[in-house]
Amino acid sequence: MNLFDLPSTIPWLSLIWLSLIVPAVAIMFLRPDQLRAIRLVGTVFAFISLLLTVLVYAAYDYTSPQKLQFLEEVPWLPQVGINYLLAVDGISLPLLVLNGIVIFTGALVSWNIEDRAREYWVLLLLLAAGVYGVFVSVDLFLLFVFYELAVLPMYLLIGIWGSTRKEYGAMKLTLYLMGGSALIILGMVALYFGSSIRSFDMRLLAQVALFPREFQVAFFAPLFLGFAVLAGMFPFHTWSPTGHVAAPTAVSMLHAGVLMKLGAYGCLRVAMWILPEGAGAWLLPIAIATLIGALYGATIAMVQRDFKFMIGYSSVSHMGLTLMGLAAANAIGLTGAVLQMFAHGVMTALFFAVVGRMVYDRTHTRQFPELGGLFQQMPFAAVVFIIAGLSSMGMPGLAGFWAELNILMGMWQRFPLVAVLAGLAIPITGGYLLRAIYRVFFGELRDRRF
Repeated sequence: MNLFDLPSTIPWLSLIWLSLIVPAVAIMFLRPDQLRAIRLVGTVFAFISLLLTVLVYAAYDYTSPQKLQFLEEVPWLPQVGINYLLAVDGISLPLLVLNGIVIFTGALVSWNIEDRAREYWVLLLLLAAGVYGVFVSVDLFLLFVFYELAVLPMYLLIGIWGSTRKEYGAMKLTLYLMGGSALIILGMVALYFGSSIRSFDMRLLAQVALFPREFQVAFFAPLFLGFAVLAGMFPFHTWSPTGHVAAPTAVSMLHAGVLMKLGAYGCLRVAMWILPEGAGAWLLPIAIATLIGALYGATIAMVQRDFKFMIGYSSVSHMGLTLMGLAAANAIGLTGAVLQMFAHGVMTALFFAVVGRMVYDRTHTRQFPELGGLFQQMPFAAVVFIIAGLSSMGMPGLAGFWAELNILMGMWQRFPLVAVLAGLAIPITGGYLLRAIYRVFFGELRDRRF
């Protein structure tokens, strides 16, 4: 069942990522001093890409959520089994919409960028186009090309337009993610030569009979870990909070709101889909690592004095819960994981927008001891942050609650003790978020100039 049908002759998924590539190229031909034109082109086409994702979402047939829809297939390098192959299903569709929401809001908060604005907008649009491409790719080689297109601009965006220790944050992020990419390449090569079909078509690679159990167990680990690094899985998470703090506001929104979800999506779409027997052998170690990440991230967030660092470690905690849903390896756990990707993507983008574009721009500080009593000065920012915070701490009725409930129920069916211990992260999350809300918005006004 869908709301309406879209013409099947139009390549809708290609239009989505091309709607950002084309303006990125067009902006290159504008003069650096044409700031208004650069901003308008970037923002308008970010909105167009969002509209296209909403159209695809509305036209999707929800009676067959496991079926790949809007299929586009064009031979690219058929002699080596590489094709231009795009499609969406019930997993990738909500993440497609999430990227549209975050890139459009990120474009809106980027209007204050004046230094080398042309280059900034080109890189921002390329990053978002790469994320779109990953979510719609069904060919593994094509997915990796889009993956690199999404990851590589981060170094320049943080290194040039960042703030706190930006060079260190950019280099640390790049080294970690390139290490993850190396593991992904290893897994890709193993899949290609380990099968008899010599193809990167993930629909064909997902046929279990292609790979013996020993092969799956051996090569699931590098493939999963390569994507899990981008998802911020413990103990490979330390690049993430540093990158969040160093990045400009819009890049922080994309970083936490979408890029980390891209890592979790790769774990599910590539590693677990293609190598299910290998996944089964590694579920317990993954569950333990995600449990540590969820509790560790929440605990470290509790003691932070920097507003942005608190949100950065909060993202580590929530992504731990997301990957825990994958480790449950059952329908309810996977449902919770995908819902958590969407819910956390929206609320963490709101967090960074409030902290970077509203609170910091007005107060020029992110330190909790220097903030307080801002509700009267910034009521809109306070309300937005409180709503996002309530979802983050699992308030019943909001998306975060349903996501965490499904994850814990799924993990209870797989490893009950892990589920019980993971539940401790929820009250800790409530503790640091309520403390932040009180200190920043309802405490004593520290400076009348705010």
